[in-house]
Amino acid sequence: MPLLVSVSGIRGVVGDGLTPELVLRVAQAYGSWLGGGKVILGRDSRVTGEMLRGAVISGLMAVGCDVVDLGICPTPTTEIATERHGDGGIIITASHNPIEWNALKLLAPDGLFLDEEQGAEVMRRMEAGDFRFARWDGIGKLSHYAGAIKEHVAEILNLRFLNVGAIRKRRFRVVADCVHGAGGVILPYLLDRLGCEFKILHEEANGLFPRKPEPLPEYLGELGEAVKAFGADFGLAVDPDVDRLALVDETGRPLGEEYTLALAADFILSKRPGTVVVNASTTRAIDDLAARYNSTVVRTKVGEIHVAKKAREVGATIAGEGNGGVILPDVHLGRDAPVGLALILQGLLEKEEPISRWHSSLPQYFMVKDRIEVGSASAVEIVQRYKEKLGRAKVDLTDGVKVLLDDAWVQVRPSNTEPIIRVMAEAPTPERARRLADEHLRILRELLKEVSESGA
Repeated sequence: MPLLVSVSGIRGVVGDGLTPELVLRVAQAYGSWLGGGKVILGRDSRVTGEMLRGAVISGLMAVGCDVVDLGICPTPTTEIATERHGDGGIIITASHNPIEWNALKLLAPDGLFLDEEQGAEVMRRMEAGDFRFARWDGIGKLSHYAGAIKEHVAEILNLRFLNVGAIRKRRFRVVADCVHGAGGVILPYLLDRLGCEFKILHEEANGLFPRKPEPLPEYLGELGEAVKAFGADFGLAVDPDVDRLALVDETGRPLGEEYTLALAADFILSKRPGTVVVNASTTRAIDDLAARYNSTVVRTKVGEIHVAKKAREVGATIAGEGNGGVILPDVHLGRDAPVGLALILQGLLEKEEPISRWHSSLPQYFMVKDRIEVGSASAVEIVQRYKEKLGRAKVDLTDGVKVLLDDAWVQVRPSNTEPIIRVMAEAPTPERARRLADEHLRILRELLKEVSESGA
């Protein structure tokens, strides 16, 4: 299994691509690039996290970095702590990937993920062995900090959009599925501080995921049943590092990750119209909502760093990605499930209606996500030929090729990390979205056959 490198760091299967030796080298390269200073370290609950933690700490200390270990905590918690207290940060997490995976996510001093240029320089140092080792009297020190989660929650409770007293008085009933990830160390605390009556599924942060850890609708059956049994106002699920939030309504029906951001945007734009920044794959419901509130939408390439940097550049009122990632710049420029949860609670408080009715009041679209494997063929070349084949079609080239229709769209883009081409389609009905995806998959398969037969 090759190591996968993206704008947010490196990831792979532990023992088959991702080894302690490699992690040590990446930590040394990162610390050397940083030039020393204080590095905040957090991790999710994966069973391999403790092993990799040792390699990261050793690598950082060897090049003169002091390490502040937060222990198991959400990715957004580490991002906030890095911005507030550190010169850099590293998160040991493979996010929504299966249990055998782990990864390092590398943070810049501002608490954002490294961008492409910064990440490339760290990888260059790692591959070249370009490390600035410290002498015996200059090695870094290790310390521990247990207050990061309380600081994170305090930031949320201080949001000017929240009426914490009224939320507490309302006594929302909530079920949360923490999937034995880092959500177990923050969601019960936050829900308690917000006066909710709650039930937690898979709370212990032991990394033994009871289901596939990505919070997609097909994996949330247990949560839906628990919501009905508990008589909850809604249910929520997070991924192991708690930056993605998925919602289940009071009937146990998953609302889909795309609508986490749509609900949050509906609430925030009603309070503060402005610019919304999302990636090119996010639902067009965001555009419809922005128009409703006389606001604008700016789209970027897929990847949290692209969204975060553009949000900072344009002074976005809210930002995020359609995978359940809500970014509220008032707290920090990173996807944050606990922030999303707080906004949903305040929205429900003010609307005084079930979450199912709130959801149904939003523009309704359905999305299909598919892929085509290209093997040894060039995904980039196939997508280029696909673009040429479209002729006069209206397209957006922000990320791959996105065909824009009156009330729908299809996006085709080569993966940065795998030999695949991703195909997404969105339309007002699931049947039409499926037809659109199939139509463009058929074109891509024909092009793949041509490329393979020509030996290109």
